Amino acid sequence: MLLLLGAGVVANTALTKSKGNGTGFLFVNFGWGLAVFAGVLVSQASGAHINPAVTLGLAAQSIAKGEAVDWAKVGVYLIAQLIGAFIGAVLAWVAYKQHFDEEPDAATKLAVFSTGPAIRNYGWNLATEAIGTFVLVFVIIAAGSWKSVDLGWLSALGVALLVVGIGASLGGPTGYAINPARDLGPRIAHAVLPIKGKGDSDWSYSWVPVVGPIIGGVLAGLLAGYLLPVM
Repeated sequence: MLLLLGAGVVANTALTKSKGNGTGFLFVNFGWGLAVFAGVLVSQASGAHINPAVTLGLAAQSIAKGEAVDWAKVGVYLIAQLIGAFIGAVLAWVAYKQHFDEEPDAATKLAVFSTGPAIRNYGWNLATEAIGTFVLVFVIIAAGSWKSVDLGWLSALGVALLVVGIGASLGGPTGYAINPARDLGPRIAHAVLPIKGKGDSDWSYSWVPVVGPIIGGVLAGLLAGYLLPVM
């Protein structure tokens, strides 16, 4: 759900002849936020584990608190997140197949599937992804500490707005993956799908939106217990 709607909003604004062509970066931010909203709602059975950085951040928080971590469950979540991201990207391609065929620019086609930096500098790009993901995971943990407030499905809306805010504030340098599966799964889909004139999948950059979010998520989990007030 997350990647079907997330990759879909990028396709809508980026691809030639789409009715949403040229609607802009803020449009994409809101689309991704609503994609996260839908993804959180349909993944409640797992505790809304749709992002490996969040999963690993929560595991890091448990370690910092001296609690046991079910690493088998963590492993299942990570694998499922990657598979789900791949399937979502494939479905987005199916929905926009004719528009991919009409799009002459290979870089635009890749941008539907994965992120890329505005200025390529691996160190600074890594830092940007780590900072953005730190904000995501830290605020999610902070929201979860409000035990006395049960917002129900509105909690998913809060995460959605957080993603929009991160994109509006910190998304410019890298396109803000802030989710390793969100970038890696669709990048694999781009590599294997029969996309007309697609070019390469930019594997030289692919590690940045994986490693950066993991660093940011784990740091957020480790520091949350020390920096957040006890509720």
